Amino acid sequence: MPCRVFVIGATGTIGQAAVRALLRRGHEVVCLVRPKAGVGGSLRPDDIAKLLPGATIRVGDVGNAASLARDGFCGERFDVLVSCLASRTGAPKDAWAIDHQAHVLALAAAKEAGVKHVVLLSAICVQKPQLAFQHAKLAFEKHLIDSGLNYSIVRATAYFKSLSGQIDRVKRGKSFMVFGDGKLTACKPISDDDLGEYLAGCIDDPARHRRVLPIGGPGPAITPLQQGEKLFELLARPPRFTHVPVAMLDVIIAVLTLMGKLVPSLAEKAELARIGRYYATESMLVWDPVRERYDEAATPSFGNDTLFDFYRQVLSGEKAPERGDHAVF
Repeated sequence: MPCRVFVIGATGTIGQAAVRALLRRGHEVVCLVRPKAGVGGSLRPDDIAKLLPGATIRVGDVGNAASLARDGFCGERFDVLVSCLASRTGAPKDAWAIDHQAHVLALAAAKEAGVKHVVLLSAICVQKPQLAFQHAKLAFEKHLIDSGLNYSIVRATAYFKSLSGQIDRVKRGKSFMVFGDGKLTACKPISDDDLGEYLAGCIDDPARHRRVLPIGGPGPAITPLQQGEKLFELLARPPRFTHVPVAMLDVIIAVLTLMGKLVPSLAEKAELARIGRYYATESMLVWDPVRERYDEAATPSFGNDTLFDFYRQVLSGEKAPERGDHAVF
């Protein structure tokens, strides 16, 4: 049955894909967006309306309870809240403001509007929390589970845009950079469109209700080394790698942490360095706490798009990934 769906985080590439998928399924979609949205605040409401034809665009502040009620829900009734909202950097202040507090406010406003089901885009990395944004996401996950509402918490694996940062570098004749031997981690990347379709499908599929749902893209897990090898193969060039020792990140983190005691801005940079180290050493797969290892077989696959097909499309000029804050190199 078609639902009235309220969406936050609609202007990111995954949010846009989720809105398109919701509209294809016949749902009525209302999106609350900032006056200046997108990477660098480049999108205005008129731009967003063109990106998401068929959706109703409303302008407000998801971090403000009064704006959520007045500018977002507008006293109307809704069936479902879908959130693709996430902090841009993962720094502690940003993480707790967006990944936790803004979601708490949105959930309260949604309950007032009659929402019975929440579809939340989380992240698979919260299963081994070490960072501020992971703890913030987990805190809201618990808040949602305890709310009494129906929920679908989607913990997605790596995104294509997160793994595309070295395409231009390699095209310019430079090496592909990996941490350690390039086999420290693996992931099952999922495309924006496939993830958007999965999120939209949570509304109608009872098997995805009241569940935490890890999800990856199709095919086997791939390592950074395999990503680089394929990129060179697509460019018909011999592979060249630069191996970055993880210990170098440890030194950077230690120095920034020490200096951050005197300069607050450097403390935030230390957290960003810790985020980089986490992704350099932890796989984006389901964690088996009994065997204490990541389990590729236990990581579900969904969709049809593969990372290497995406690489082909970028190299041919068919696609240009919007990476925003997902850059590593």
